[in-house]
Amino acid sequence: MSAPTRRQATSIGATTILNWALLATLTQLSGPVPPFLLTGLAFGIAFFCFLAWNLVRGESFIAPLRQATSVWALGVGGLFGYHALYFVAQQNAPPANAGLISYLWPLFIVLLVGLLPGERLLARHVVGGLLGFAGAALLIGGDLSGGGSALGYGAAFACALVWSGYSVLSRTKRAVPTATVGGFCLVTALLAFVCHGFFEAPRWPQGMQWLGVIGLGLGPVGSAFFTWDIGVKHGDLHLLGLLAYATPLLSTVVLIVAGHAEATPLLALAAGVITLGMLVGSGALGRRRKRETPARTDPA
Repeated sequence: MSAPTRRQATSIGATTILNWALLATLTQLSGPVPPFLLTGLAFGIAFFCFLAWNLVRGESFIAPLRQATSVWALGVGGLFGYHALYFVAQQNAPPANAGLISYLWPLFIVLLVGLLPGERLLARHVVGGLLGFAGAALLIGGDLSGGGSALGYGAAFACALVWSGYSVLSRTKRAVPTATVGGFCLVTALLAFVCHGFFEAPRWPQGMQWLGVIGLGLGPVGSAFFTWDIGVKHGDLHLLGLLAYATPLLSTVVLIVAGHAEATPLLALAAGVITLGMLVGSGALGRRRKRETPARTDPA
């Protein structure tokens, strides 16, 4: 199968943003399922859906799995680490607050890329970073009195670092086929089930909670990783990065509509500050000003 065109890949990658905006709400719908069990169930569903897709298309699933150890370490570490931390954050902190903090990852990507060889860390990157941290501070406020809240906020911040690191390092693995993500899902599911057996008491989803688990496996914890992989490897990375900055706001809007969050002035202010930091850090505001500035003409 031939690779998609740049425009096609960018469009496919852009659908990931809509997928990830549902992550927090579907996590809430899945109920108080232990984080490792939830991770294992969601990634297990994602793997079996991908396996069925491969069988229908008559394509080999084994060949893409023959990758270097570093590829497996990066893929499994990113997927398993991020989602285990994300579910812990969602279940130990207010969902909108945890979601917005964890969605600092687009800004962290900008900062990490600026530190790579051949790249520069500019002043706008630092300013954007400070604005992002200011927004996170507004979200946390004084709600750190309980151990659970501290655990939730810490996990949200950690998963932002994990996903940004995974995304930046993945740019060096462009030759790895997207089908390999299916293998990452399988190993992540197995690791999550093992951790569940050691560290958690069983508490399986009940009734409508299964809809949340299935939704996670089909969307934000399933197809999203394949579409993001295609977009990153073959599409317009700059445009996809800018679109990713809309994820926290979309996520919060979905949470509010679903009744899991309240549209408070503080939440709106924090969302605005974080988004502003992401826009400043990406340079989007500077580019817009340049486009809107009329060309200077010399007097006759």
